[in-house]
Amino acid sequence: MQSKIKVMCTSTGCIEYAPERYRSLDIDIIRIHVNFKGKEYLEGPDLDPVAFYRELEVLEDPKNNLPFTAMPTREEIMSHFDKAVAEGYPEAIVIALSAYLGGTYNLIRLIAEEYADRIKIHVIDSKIACFGEGLLAIKAAQMAGNGLDSGRILQEIRWMMKHQEFLGVDGKLDYLIYNGRLKGGKALMGKMLSICPVVHFTHEGELCALQSVRTPKKALHKTCEILKEMIGDRAPEDYLLWHVYTGTSLLDDLVEIEKNYGIQTNHESVIVSPVSGAHNGPWLAGYGLMFLRRENEALEETDA
Repeated sequence: MQSKIKVMCTSTGCIEYAPERYRSLDIDIIRIHVNFKGKEYLEGPDLDPVAFYRELEVLEDPKNNLPFTAMPTREEIMSHFDKAVAEGYPEAIVIALSAYLGGTYNLIRLIAEEYADRIKIHVIDSKIACFGEGLLAIKAAQMAGNGLDSGRILQEIRWMMKHQEFLGVDGKLDYLIYNGRLKGGKALMGKMLSICPVVHFTHEGELCALQSVRTPKKALHKTCEILKEMIGDRAPEDYLLWHVYTGTSLLDDLVEIEKNYGIQTNHESVIVSPVSGAHNGPWLAGYGLMFLRRENEALEETDA
């Protein structure tokens, strides 16, 4: 029996760039805006990520022509909630990108509180972005489709959030510097020494450098070493592993290097959303990893 729970996700979850089989889950997408070269785009229908990253690779004077992002409007968020109410849903689960990456999560949460007398809305800070965020929404929708109630779904999602990872290598520091994420002496030395940070999301949801390595290839090797440690003794059926990328230049190198470590992805690659990639630039490649709970791994209590 299917639960009467509507699942939503912010557009940074990359569900529309993931395999077609996920479309049938009917997950609502709350879209974030991208402003680029004087035009405003809604992430998803208005902006093709492949074309977007190709344009960033050859952008003239990127320092003064950076794309920038904007939260969904209040009216846009309300339209999703109004639709769920009109369709008779008593509950909704919204998976939002990490609160560290802007105000979208808090805006959705505040608006959700205004609907408390019409629909119970659970707004989740995913503590991550890209397809890791989207996969949480996919799992929530699948569980709702299997009849699980919101309390159990939220328990499972909280467990996954504690066992999710994102590892990436920024092949060039340009966009990190131009966006102000790398400043001052660190930016200067990074450029001079060809430093490539291995970036990841902490379990609090902050995107930061896990290690800094000389040259992109050395950074990709380090990424593979870290990933192997993260996976540990878990068998492939106990996790989902996929490539994340913006442009493909560094991804091709990663696919070759990972063979030396016996790494095999077991999920299709998913391109990074333009909202996320606008800040890192078109030279990022890495991995998304989500562990799947074994039967002997306990859930924690959570408020429904």
